[in-house]
Amino acid sequence: MRNILKVLSLFGLLLTVAPAFLVFFHVIDKSTHFILMMTGVFLWFASAPFWMKGTSLE
Repeated sequence: MRNILKVLSLFGLLLTVAPAFLVFFHVIDKSTHFILMMTGVFLWFASAPFWMKGTSLE
């Protein structure tokens, strides 16, 4: 289960970064950029805390 959450959160992180480059190179338009980024943000924040809660920064 933890590995599935990691894959989902990394895919969400990719969806927050990749659309910016695609808009820069005129591959997608701004409305598609907004939809992809918001999907990535929600996916990241919905899945990342569940597998990161056991890690310590110390």
